Amino acid sequence: MKEAQFYLKKEEKKVQCYLCSHRCLIVPGKVGICGVRKNIDGLLYSLVYGKVIADNVDPIEKKPLFHFYPGSQSYSIATVGCNFRCLHCQNFSISQMPRDESAILGKGFSPEKIVSLASDYQCKSISYTYTEPTIFLEFALDIGELAHKQGIKNIFVTNGYITPEVLQSVHSIIDAANIDLKSFDEKRHLELCGAKLKPVLESIQLYHELGIWIEVTTLIIPDFNDSEEELEKIAHFLAAIDTGIPWHVTQFYPTYKLTNKQRTPAKTLKKAREIGLSSGLRYVYTGNILGDKGENSYCYKCGELLIERRGFFIQGNHIGADSHCSSCGTKIDGIGLTTQKPVVL
Repeated sequence: MKEAQFYLKKEEKKVQCYLCSHRCLIVPGKVGICGVRKNIDGLLYSLVYGKVIADNVDPIEKKPLFHFYPGSQSYSIATVGCNFRCLHCQNFSISQMPRDESAILGKGFSPEKIVSLASDYQCKSISYTYTEPTIFLEFALDIGELAHKQGIKNIFVTNGYITPEVLQSVHSIIDAANIDLKSFDEKRHLELCGAKLKPVLESIQLYHELGIWIEVTTLIIPDFNDSEEELEKIAHFLAAIDTGIPWHVTQFYPTYKLTNKQRTPAKTLKKAREIGLSSGLRYVYTGNILGDKGENSYCYKCGELLIERRGFFIQGNHIGADSHCSSCGTKIDGIGLTTQKPVVL
């Protein structure tokens, strides 16, 4: 255990965690909603510091990040726990372990070991992913500081529920983020994941204002968030922030506690992509439908094919020097777009 940051001591040895927007008030002996931050005699402790439940070398495209060093590899880690309880969580066995199994498991890793492994595997970045990185932020920050000293980038794959004051204090450690936007309806968002929508929207805005490269993912669930009206609202919201924000519209498949819905039809994802592009977004990608043209990157001005993808792998990168379209010279939004050699299948 490690004493947590980002909390206030209250009367009767209660503590208030302000790491995420739940802002849990925790009495002695209890944990917050995430299940991994515990009040022990008036002090808040992280129960997962250094306890890695999953680690892998992933293509950056799996995060998904399509405009941040495409073609590179990212050393990906997670601890157990999450501050959301999504009915459709595909990683529920680890994200919900503290809640469903009353267990906190993980292998002992030091921040130094994580950075060393990332370097050994020649990874351009470390991704804090699979579960919600906010709930193990103390661990991520210690890793992130060391990673930056080695020239390694830090990526959050997140639900966007971090509080504004915490994000403002730690943003220099985070180089890029993929943020889930699960719905644009407050009631349905709360029903799906047990959290409010407004803090997520504010977080997306703040990540962008702080200069962190962001991409946004919406898992399209049939008869839940797949109406044209809702998709238009999401697209217009993102475009109002920055038309260069990539939006990933991804296929749902039934899992965990949401098994009464069918897999998202490909035509729904293609329609979502059309809506995003017609709303002014420059880059909209379809996910989980292998071989669809929506996996590729195109110049938003002339339509030239720039990056060819199949799943998480790049078959060709045609972006010119200094991230410009090789056909018309338009500047393409992103970071490190031409520094990586493409992975050819």
